[in-house]
Amino acid sequence: MIPISVLDLSLITEGGDATQALNNTRDLAQHAERWGYRRYWVAEHHNMPGIASAATSVVISHVASGTSTIRVGSGGIMLPNHAPLVIAEQFGTLESLYPGRIDLGIGRAPGTDRMTAHALRRTLAGDVDNFPHDVLELQNYFREAQLGHVRAVPGAGLNVPIWMLGSSFYGAQLAAALGLPYGFASHFAPAAMMQAIEIYRSHFKPSEQLGKPYVMLGFNVFAADSDEEAQYLKSSAQQSTLNSRRGRPGRLPPPVEDFESQLSPPELALLRETHACSVAGSPETVRKGLEAFIAQTEADEVMVSSHIFDHTARLRSFEIVAEVMIG
Repeated sequence: MIPISVLDLSLITEGGDATQALNNTRDLAQHAERWGYRRYWVAEHHNMPGIASAATSVVISHVASGTSTIRVGSGGIMLPNHAPLVIAEQFGTLESLYPGRIDLGIGRAPGTDRMTAHALRRTLAGDVDNFPHDVLELQNYFREAQLGHVRAVPGAGLNVPIWMLGSSFYGAQLAAALGLPYGFASHFAPAAMMQAIEIYRSHFKPSEQLGKPYVMLGFNVFAADSDEEAQYLKSSAQQSTLNSRRGRPGRLPPPVEDFESQLSPPELALLRETHACSVAGSPETVRKGLEAFIAQTEADEVMVSSHIFDHTARLRSFEIVAEVMIG
């Protein structure tokens, strides 16, 4: 069976706060390590009331300090928001503190709205267009013999695997050209998944880091002891998705009974499109759903996301995935 990993946004729930969210993140990571998950990634988002992982490198250190074997990383760092040198130093520091356990997933999107992106970058002119150059600069800072007079300390000479992340063909093409492992955000943007995978695999060029294509795909799981309970738990994520699409992002709401029966046909269609790479159900339903997804995509690894309101229920969801997919 292929490796299974965890993607976490350090979710802030209604009635909760960032402290609780970050403590839950660390607790879930400790459980995930015991259950045999391969890696635990957190994502950079800004000005999002329901996400506590904005300072992603700090959250990675929080998780890594509470675990001992699971790989910890970013899913991802939005590189245009940062100087490549700063990211090399941050992840060089993380690798120095937690040797052999740090992954650096990078993306091109801002991870926020345009006004917040301006607050982060001070200027939007040319930042995204410079992304390929920034990736090359970042790679250079991790080399022992760095080009130029500026060195990443710590960073130079350290083995920090870089992953290219994306939800479009652009990331697939760049990952293939640079010979990097590729993570596709199919958990929230599934439409281009199969074509992006084909582009990446067919155009891949081996590199120092990677000799053959490696695809990791996002997948939403809402697992419970029954299909009915899992559908109930899923309604929190469904509400969150609709709120975001309406321009009203907020904290993760509690679940609602028979939520889909309250929706209009356009709302149902939007959710089915957005959550196409998802499964909600009992252990057997989840196993079949994940196995079918892996067979369809031939993924090398699956990264599971599970936006569930109650922390105990969320732990149980990830435990079920481990029981049916990891053993």
